[in-house]
Amino acid sequence: MDFLEELNRIVDQYDESILVMRQQTEQRLPAHQHKKGQLLLVLGGIAYLQTSEKDYYIPSNHYIWIPQNFPHNLMYNAQDLHIINVYFPEAHGEEFYNNLGIYPVSRLLSEMLSFSEKWQGNFFPGDWEFEFLKTLWGLLPKENLQRFSIQLPTTDDERLNEITADLRKRISEPLTLQDIAEKFGLSVRSLTRLFQNKLHISFIQYIKMLRIIRAMELIKNTNLTVTELAYEVGYSNISAFSNTFFQLTNMRPTEFKAML
Repeated sequence: MDFLEELNRIVDQYDESILVMRQQTEQRLPAHQHKKGQLLLVLGGIAYLQTSEKDYYIPSNHYIWIPQNFPHNLMYNAQDLHIINVYFPEAHGEEFYNNLGIYPVSRLLSEMLSFSEKWQGNFFPGDWEFEFLKTLWGLLPKENLQRFSIQLPTTDDERLNEITADLRKRISEPLTLQDIAEKFGLSVRSLTRLFQNKLHISFIQYIKMLRIIRAMELIKNTNLTVTELAYEVGYSNISAFSNTFFQLTNMRPTEFKAML
């Protein structure tokens, strides 16, 4: 039995249990799914969750809710990253539980997770730990928190993947639609339609997301000032950088750095 099969067996072994796993077990596994809903909490860095349609970026002190039977795989490379997984059995709840989403960890949720920080393994109906975790599960939709909105769409179009790979390498440079179109032998109209038809996002919005993702990584791994960060990811206007960062993350760069 390979590791992926063993993981799925452990997670779905008991239909009625709530399972807590603190090991970073899902890193770099192929796409897989569980019969249970999954609360994945990220501390100390940035994790990347991949699906067939989008790449999701989960910053520190955020969690992602993964619905039942939702194919996904997790990637990260920070050595100090800490992951907590809590798997919940099937239950008929609010629409919240049917949709994948990334949310900040509230003070209340943080306190509850801190209280249960040493828990590990399966907890069953009748266990007081089970009732505590079930209360935590029920709290999630009640907080009405704003979703974290950086979600990069993916495609199997080889030509577009070549273009986006080039954009990642040149993120600190001025990047215009016309320059990129000329570099890859396309008209501006063709490149615009390629992004819209294959990624369902504009070229400009894709660049914004790439730049803010890179800024998040730099905040985590360097001591650059906000001004230095802005220039490093291709912004000459500090205010525009800060406003875009806020638009996509619901916090300013200084707030994000303080949270880390």
